[in-house]
Amino acid sequence: MEQTKSTWVTRALDKVEVVGNKLPDPAMIFFICLVVVWTFSALLSQVSFSAIDPRTGEAIIVNNLLTGDSLADFLSRMVTIFTGFAPLGVVLVAMLGVGVAEHSGFISAGLKRMLDSTPRSLLTPMVVLVAIVSHTATDAGYVLVIPLAGVIFYAMGRHPLAGIAAAFAGVSGGFSANFVPSAIDPLLQSFTQEAARIIDPAIMVNPLNNWFFNSASSLLVIGIAWYLTDKVIEPRLKNVEVDGDPKEIPKFEDLNPKQTKALRWAGLSMLVGIITLVLVLIPETSPMRDANGELTSFSAPVMQSIVPIIFLLFLIPGVVYGYLSGTYQTTKDMIDSMTKAMNGMSYYIVMAFFCALFIDAFGKSNLGALLAIEGAQVLKALSLPAMVTIVGIVFLTAFVNLFVGSSSAKWALLGPIFVPMLMQLGISPDLAQIAYRVGDSSSNIVTPLLPYFPLVVIYCQRYVKSTGIGTLLSLMLPFSVALLICWTAFLLIYWSIGIPLGVGASYVYPAP
Repeated sequence: MEQTKSTWVTRALDKVEVVGNKLPDPAMIFFICLVVVWTFSALLSQVSFSAIDPRTGEAIIVNNLLTGDSLADFLSRMVTIFTGFAPLGVVLVAMLGVGVAEHSGFISAGLKRMLDSTPRSLLTPMVVLVAIVSHTATDAGYVLVIPLAGVIFYAMGRHPLAGIAAAFAGVSGGFSANFVPSAIDPLLQSFTQEAARIIDPAIMVNPLNNWFFNSASSLLVIGIAWYLTDKVIEPRLKNVEVDGDPKEIPKFEDLNPKQTKALRWAGLSMLVGIITLVLVLIPETSPMRDANGELTSFSAPVMQSIVPIIFLLFLIPGVVYGYLSGTYQTTKDMIDSMTKAMNGMSYYIVMAFFCALFIDAFGKSNLGALLAIEGAQVLKALSLPAMVTIVGIVFLTAFVNLFVGSSSAKWALLGPIFVPMLMQLGISPDLAQIAYRVGDSSSNIVTPLLPYFPLVVIYCQRYVKSTGIGTLLSLMLPFSVALLICWTAFLLIYWSIGIPLGVGASYVYPAP
């Protein structure tokens, strides 16, 4: 009976893979959406609508973007639309610092030390914890933590596929859970703010608006992954033989004395940086506070400096580790690390170009506002409780994620629809964003369209040669279902209690 269920699930997900593979590249999707917006702006500009634009108090009007004047304006602003696209600078600046920390070996050494010093009984939760924290270094979790987890499980006499599954659940399934703010936070926030300004041009969204919930979610993800790995996944793997070539199975290499010393000093430099920041923030006259002495207001310099702070907190330890470990010999080596980080962002820059044009057109045409207002009217007519609406957003996102893998690309598409529509229902952009993040994370690990999914299959094949996509899906499906259900329930409970979602965040719009 179990085999029948697995076969049915595998077939269903295989069909998802086939359909998803036929979708255009995300960058091309944005271009197609741009053309669609232009077309509908011309068609609907001839229609009179009774919906009231909350920004003007008058009936909303769709602006035709295909007139000569509109096209001339579009061409004259194309460069500034792209260079002024908020997420672009956010990501590139943060990645310059993270790139140094990653390519110098600092992040790799820190993760190895954390796992190496963990007792066998706590190995699973530590692997998941390290996987969650690895989000601060973007792809480090996929290329380092997941294969390393298999190595450590195997070295401790446990099934390596269980270690890989646990790490994959933490890295990808728990993508929106983290104790440490990372580049993904201001990235998604910038998309959310752009979307919210379709309704409220003056609105400000804090980069750490989901931090408290993300931190609490880390404990939930660790607990779920720990239980499923030890009680469900590993027992199922008991009769799965490890038949990989011993020569091909990677070995766990301890840090040498030079790397250990470098890690110690790099970690100390990061600690000094954090302490220095705290000491600067404490005085009531701190230049990092706003005019009223507040730290968490939108106008406070510290809130506007989150990305530069992330940049410095990774750059300095990365440089210290690089020179002390011997990875860096000259300043050129450090610059090369930044260059490599930017090389990895080349695709994102291309996607951001088309995304910026689409979002600008979506806003200028008033189609976004029209869709939000009319959609909100439909939801109001249904009289659904706010919590039911949020659950619908979570599950809809989880479904869309099976076809569109990129978290930022997906939110760039859905944000301009979800955020303004929910604002019309009195639901804040902060809550809309976290609902999206829960749904996006939960189904990450069961979509073969995830760019790193084939890589994880290869990691598994090092130990079990017969591993295929269906094998990995069968391992990860329990994590995905449990995360989707439990995390959604956790969000509703968290909301009911009224615990803040993050810094400067609110559950309702307009904020009290």
